Amino acid sequence: MKKQIILLILVLLTFSCAKREVPIVSFYYWKTIFKLSEIEIATLKNNDVQKIYVRYFDIDLDSKNQAFPLSPIRFETEINGYTIVPVIYVKNKVMLNNEVDVQELAKKTFDFLQQINNKNKIKVEEIQIDCDWTLASRDSYLKFIESFKSISGKTLSATIRLHQIKYYTKTKIPNVRKGVLMYYNMGTIAVDSLNSIYDRNIANRYIQSLQNYPLEIDIALPIYSWAIHSRDGRVIGLRSKINVGDFKKDSNFVFQHNKYFKVIHSNYKKGTFYKSKDILKLELISQKDLFEMASDLKSNLKQTPKEIIFYDLDEINIRNYEKDIFKQVTTRF
Repeated sequence: MKKQIILLILVLLTFSCAKREVPIVSFYYWKTIFKLSEIEIATLKNNDVQKIYVRYFDIDLDSKNQAFPLSPIRFETEINGYTIVPVIYVKNKVMLNNEVDVQELAKKTFDFLQQINNKNKIKVEEIQIDCDWTLASRDSYLKFIESFKSISGKTLSATIRLHQIKYYTKTKIPNVRKGVLMYYNMGTIAVDSLNSIYDRNIANRYIQSLQNYPLEIDIALPIYSWAIHSRDGRVIGLRSKINVGDFKKDSNFVFQHNKYFKVIHSNYKKGTFYKSKDILKLELISQKDLFEMASDLKSNLKQTPKEIIFYDLDEINIRNYEKDIFKQVTTRF
């Protein structure tokens, strides 16, 4: 009996000392010029970041309904040892266009990506395709993925939305090594009081489906904010990366109810015209929101994700959080 007790104690000690696997911190970089600021460099260093998911270009349709690369990335900062994962954002309307030859598009997309890599002496092993495909575009998108995988010979990952998780038997699963669940942009851009970036009630309608999703999943979490600009009760624009402090100091605006700015005097601010009585609704992601997301996801994922990818690396976003917030979030998975 004594030997059994000793053995049990040893087993318990072994388990308690075992290091729990914690996801690594990664970031999306979503600007057209890759140029890291001192704050962004410090954030990468403080969080032991090894991998950056860099938006290379979008694929859109021109006036003749031909697919073309939009706003390609330009590198002005050296990579300095980071692993770069190019991200290609394919607009769904491209996949909906029956005139687009997706096999030819896959080849042109990879060729253009390689041009960027060769020019900047970047070697990549993984490429990510970002597309919010639908049932109508599903077959074209899946064919594009197959063609791109064959042509590139690279490891592929793909972004996945909540509705694609829940209804995967209909939307299907792209032939990639892993998916990245975009855990944001859940609601509708509207003048109501809800947050379109993150809404826990909406997330809860889908999140339990993660337990049945057969593809390996990493998680992308939001750290961005924006303001919904409305006039006479109608949305007229989305104002990204605004400095809340600048608006609070501006006598043309008055801050109301913790999330609204009301325009007192018509004015131009950074190229945007604000008319008297216009409303700006702030949509932010708090530290509490991030912890809540991590807790909910942990309860529903089949296994701990290898990476938590924060969207996106920008000093405007970083200034809104404590220095160690990103590691705090990953330890909650």
